[in-house]
Amino acid sequence: MDIRYSGNPRDVKRYTTEELRREFHITGLYQPDEVRAVYSHVDRMVTLGCMPVQETVSIEKGMDVWASFGTRFFLERRELGLFNLGGKGTVICDGKEYPLGYKDCLYITMGTREVLFRSADKEAPARFYMVSAPAHKDYETRRITLEQANKKPLGTLEQCNKRVIHQFIHPDVLPTCQLSMGMTCLEPGSV
Repeated sequence: MDIRYSGNPRDVKRYTTEELRREFHITGLYQPDEVRAVYSHVDRMVTLGCMPVQETVSIEKGMDVWASFGTRFFLERRELGLFNLGGKGTVICDGKEYPLGYKDCLYITMGTREVLFRSADKEAPARFYMVSAPAHKDYETRRITLEQANKKPLGTLEQCNKRVIHQFIHPDVLPTCQLSMGMTCLEPGSV
């Protein structure tokens, strides 16, 4: 697991482009049949990526959960939100299957012991983008589709910034401990 530390605001002002990229840009999240994780000391967030191709992949694959978090399993004291940014896939949470299409979201509650990822088609694998935060209470694991997300239209075509913010993991959609996730979709012609 890659571990990132928070930057001192005075020092960051002097960083070169390469130093900024090394400290803040996350690359390589999607490797076949692997889970890649980046832990940030800012809010103790973990960003993860998984692209199952040939096998069903555990969220803990390649991770020493006890050494990294001091817990018996990854979500013992954490909650997780994820988007599928690839082909059709399935997330299995403690034996229950959640099929996810492109841009579908899944909130997984604290206390979920086993999380597995599977793609429907190895030629068009699912790409799961995930963020996990510390949690203090369990809620309901829930799938949220693009249609079910809150929609906040913003901007104008004249200013080339017409977009819709889709709020998936948000207090108006479902309760969580501290995790919020959304997706911004730009309209054609916007930058």
